[in-house]
Amino acid sequence: MPTESPTFAPMSQRPLILISNDDGITSPGIGHLIDCMKEIGEVIVVAPDKPQSAMGHAITINEPIRMTKVDLHHGVEAWQTSGTPVDCVKLAIDKLLPRKPDLMVSGINHGSNSSINVIYSGTMSAAVEASIDGMKAIGFSLCDYSWEADFQPAMSWIKKIALATLNNELPYGTLLNVNIPKGDIKGIKICRQAVARWKEEFEERVDPFGRNYYWMTGKFVNMDHGTDTDVWALENNFISIVPTMFDLTDHGRIGTVNNWNLHE
Repeated sequence: MPTESPTFAPMSQRPLILISNDDGITSPGIGHLIDCMKEIGEVIVVAPDKPQSAMGHAITINEPIRMTKVDLHHGVEAWQTSGTPVDCVKLAIDKLLPRKPDLMVSGINHGSNSSINVIYSGTMSAAVEASIDGMKAIGFSLCDYSWEADFQPAMSWIKKIALATLNNELPYGTLLNVNIPKGDIKGIKICRQAVARWKEEFEERVDPFGRNYYWMTGKFVNMDHGTDTDVWALENNFISIVPTMFDLTDHGRIGTVNNWNLHE
């Protein structure tokens, strides 16, 4: 398919919504998110042309990025790129969007992005990049890694959360990390991020040329037994919403480090 130059079609007065993800533009999750957001506003999609899971906030700097218009969703302007999820948002901002979107949504990710997973997630990093640019932004994830996952039970909740975000204040620097349990949903919990980590192991193998290579495996270790966390909410069939910030400063410890007398 030949690459096309972006064209700026007139937009209606409905909210403008930018959509991206990290599972790729052909993933079922983004298809469901597009269908949901079409009920709310005008949609522009810019997403990777292949899976980019666990890319975090990576950007492409040493090779060109290709961007191609695709006809995958009737009535929706959609572009696929060879870049990362963050590249997609940056390209949309600089080359595609006729104005700042009223909302940016990322996902629906196949698999959880709760707790420490937010650090690694390409889905959340796309939303973080939009937030850095001043957009209201949400990352949506379903706790089901299957390509045949059933997104339907989540759709009314996703629409409700998106509308509430559009209709309420969200200060600059804050975005929402929304994780949805598989199956029945009891409701919504506004949570904090659970204290947890991945304990990785690398399985060592030898290729046909006698060279060692490694497959990373790991186990999720939850060290947090609080009932106000995203992990607890998901384990008890609640949607977790964690207000998230890209400012990683530990503001409460600035005074502590100042007391180390490093200025002397």
